[in-house]
Amino acid sequence: MPEESVDSPREDVPPPGEAVHLPGPSYLPVVVAAGTTVLLVGVVFNWVVFGIGLAVTVLAIGLWIRSASEEIAELPLEH
Repeated sequence: MPEESVDSPREDVPPPGEAVHLPGPSYLPVVVAAGTTVLLVGVVFNWVVFGIGLAVTVLAIGLWIRSASEEIAELPLEH
């Protein structure tokens, strides 16, 4: 196996200084998990609890998708 010199760039590694996008912190995954938990408890106990869990889960997923779409729209076109 040929040894790679320290100075030769590798194809799969981005050049130094290239901006890497990381999504911002969000509480929405926790809300989706909590809503799903309430939804599943409602399946066992009561349809009202199920409805509340469903509403929370659907609303949180919608907000999460909207926030991700807004974040993606702010990225430069090269990404």
